[in-house]
Amino acid sequence: MKSDLDHLMAARDLTAIVVTGEAHDNPPRSYLANGAHITGGYVIKRRGSDPVLVVNGMETEEAAKSGLQVLSLNELGWADLLTAAQGDQTAASVSLWGVMLKRLEIPPGQIGIYGVGNLHAHIEMTRLLNEAYADYRFVGETGMTLFDQAYVTKGEDELLTIRSVAKRTSEVLAATWDYIAEHRADGTTVVKADGSPLTIGDVKRFVRRALLDRDLEDTDMIFAQGRDGGFPHSRGESDQALQLGQAIVFDLFPRQLGGGYHHDSTRTWSIGYATPEVERAYRHVADAFDIAVETFRPGVDAKDLQIAVMEYFESAGHPTVRSHPGTSVGYVHSLGHGVGLNIHERPGIGHLSKDKLQIGNLITIEPGLYYPDQGFGVRIEDTFYVTERGELISLTEFHKELVLPLRGA
Repeated sequence: MKSDLDHLMAARDLTAIVVTGEAHDNPPRSYLANGAHITGGYVIKRRGSDPVLVVNGMETEEAAKSGLQVLSLNELGWADLLTAAQGDQTAASVSLWGVMLKRLEIPPGQIGIYGVGNLHAHIEMTRLLNEAYADYRFVGETGMTLFDQAYVTKGEDELLTIRSVAKRTSEVLAATWDYIAEHRADGTTVVKADGSPLTIGDVKRFVRRALLDRDLEDTDMIFAQGRDGGFPHSRGESDQALQLGQAIVFDLFPRQLGGGYHHDSTRTWSIGYATPEVERAYRHVADAFDIAVETFRPGVDAKDLQIAVMEYFESAGHPTVRSHPGTSVGYVHSLGHGVGLNIHERPGIGHLSKDKLQIGNLITIEPGLYYPDQGFGVRIEDTFYVTERGELISLTEFHKELVLPLRGA
């Protein structure tokens, strides 16, 4: 969590970290800037000090909402730097770094560069900075990065926001169930009042509106019916009409409007009735879900939950990624992952994971079975938080009923 940043910086021998890059979809920027919506500029944290936001003069009021110190480019003499560089934005930016380092009293040493943006520009800028400032070494990082480690556990302020996102997401799941249920069937096809088919596109448009009404935004939901649901990341076909008796995998993972924390949940629905094959697979997935929850305890190896689920599925005759590496049927993915400003974070919950589960984790548990040649897939997913008491608490409030009955006349 954020309180670990100085420790994480010291472990990497970093005197400072700088987040740069895009204004949107830049989780490290949002994390350090306390969610303030700023366009461009930099977020700079000297080890042992709070972050400082360096922004365009038009952004100072918005940046101030972070509660952090804000410096405008005007204060740092950007106009003069640009004039001296004869309008060369890159040269002026290199000079600006020198001004920022001096103003913020960053001691010589290594400076970690983070953020999301155009790789070509950041690679070249890092080269230019290393040439220009001999007392500093500007570095990147691979593997388990500083931010990856910080994201692993969530603080109380983050949890308040995450609970709100989870509650609103569950409301949308319920609203979507009710929306579909209000329709009727004509033969095997679900139809609207005018007799035209209710399509996956219709449902997705409803979901997106329901999310926006709750200040959330879609991040490319999955709503896949029948055979498509047998491919875990199939988004579904917008022009496909909803059909009775076909399993639908509905994976909804929205975030705060404009960027922020996510919630991740999946339900499998079968309208009107479920076939015996889908009912059997659903029972097995529901049992696997419960096994994973029962296996959890603070400090457990994350892989232990996945192994317990694979053992169960294998005993029930389903291929898994352990028994049949590379399989495209049966249980084909890991059990879950961390969630936060990114939809996928650490810890990872696969059978080869090196991570441990601990207090403060926000994780998904999402077993599934996939048989596209049999025309279905099934997945159940909740997002869980590990409390200070070591309890695994689901933040997904919506029920797990399989059959969705229609009540339209």
